Amino acid sequence: MERYDLVIRNATVIDGTRAPRYQADIGVARGRIVAIGRLEAAADVEIDASDKVAAPGFIDSHTHDDRLMLSSPDMAPKVSQGVTTVIAGNCGCSLAPAPNGMTRPVMPPLDLLDEEGAWFQFKTFGEYVEQLEGQPAATNCALLVGHTMLRVQTMDHLDRAANKAEVARMRELADEALAAGAVGVSTGLYYEPASAAPTDEVIEVCRPLARRNGLYVTHMRDEADNILTSLEETFRIGREIGVPVVISHHKVAGSPNHGRSTETLKLIEARMKSQPIALDCYPYCASSTILSASRAAVASKTLITWSKPHPEVAGMSLDDIRGEMRLSIEQLLPAGAIYFSMDEADVQRILAFEHTMIGSDGLPHDAAPHPRLWGTFPRVLGHYARGLGLFPLETAVHKMTGLTARTFGLRDRGVLKSGMAADITIFDAGGIDEAATFAKPIQPAKGIDTVIVNGAVVWRDGKPTGARPGMVLRRS
Repeated sequence: MERYDLVIRNATVIDGTRAPRYQADIGVARGRIVAIGRLEAAADVEIDASDKVAAPGFIDSHTHDDRLMLSSPDMAPKVSQGVTTVIAGNCGCSLAPAPNGMTRPVMPPLDLLDEEGAWFQFKTFGEYVEQLEGQPAATNCALLVGHTMLRVQTMDHLDRAANKAEVARMRELADEALAAGAVGVSTGLYYEPASAAPTDEVIEVCRPLARRNGLYVTHMRDEADNILTSLEETFRIGREIGVPVVISHHKVAGSPNHGRSTETLKLIEARMKSQPIALDCYPYCASSTILSASRAAVASKTLITWSKPHPEVAGMSLDDIRGEMRLSIEQLLPAGAIYFSMDEADVQRILAFEHTMIGSDGLPHDAAPHPRLWGTFPRVLGHYARGLGLFPLETAVHKMTGLTARTFGLRDRGVLKSGMAADITIFDAGGIDEAATFAKPIQPAKGIDTVIVNGAVVWRDGKPTGARPGMVLRRS
């Protein structure tokens, strides 16, 4: 009789394809699922999942975990909510390549990864991949190389378009990163270090994507008044290079734009008929990034997540800081903030859109982070699926597993079936929910029982196990 390394008994299986749930055992050996059904064979480890759901490990489609995987490899903010794979290097910000090092202090938004600059130590993207493979984290990862990082490493002034030589150098660095294992190039055209880059610069830098089977992933130039123009720019870039595009954390920001998700989703759906387009969303009405006066001006409320000169203000509202401490935004910089600028109806409409993946966009190095860092996936399953009935649980799981694996080309992830990698999350469907709040953002989620990565248990009994079986995943 065959013996398994691990068996999950009596589970309610939701397989990541949107198929109806069913009851079964799951047998795991050598890091892969080898059988699903009624299994009689013994195992080295047995987990009773009676009255619980076994689903594919969640794939976080949008993270800034580039440094976290090295500095805190237990990945507690992610495995505690059932995440087994993270997509890192988003919004144009990647930890590598840094052939010229990094000036200090690190300019925003790259300072979201490391404010002091010591972690920007990898001269090539390949060196970064080797470090992750040599010292694995608890989660798997798929990596993007950031266009902003390429600009910083190549150009002497960022408030202009790159010249031909600079474009050629950035293209060379992008190609090296893709050859080393990056699954795509990300841009952050919204941010100052990249906002001067014209569309043609982005297209020419990203040319290697076509040959390397990569993705174009973008924090678009504008998610507010000019959002339709920015969507068309994104689609043009994908068409001219000939690659799929991913719209990061799709939203419509600012009260004048509330309700415009009906327009954006209609446009996205129309363009999907002629080119490959994907999108992700986080389940909150507030965004989080670097602090600036222009961003605070269009938000109904602003919370400070960190401040270099005034660390004591982390977690406070900007109004209270101004009123009680008599500090201006300029006196807080460099700093990070949470901006309440979206409408709940838009968030729900985008989440419910058939093609929307789930991504946290959490910032793990903030002193008082947005609760999405610890709460995104349980919030979708608990608040939106179970509480509001926005979609069935099978659909919610698909949006964070099978859909994301297919989009990023992670062929052996995202679905529970024999032969797939054993990335599995076991949770209580009736009790799963976020625990993190804006007031207390660092809180493990409710209802996560066990998290398994490549056949190894990484989260159990409410804490990390110390296992670090993560792999760097390539696109296929």
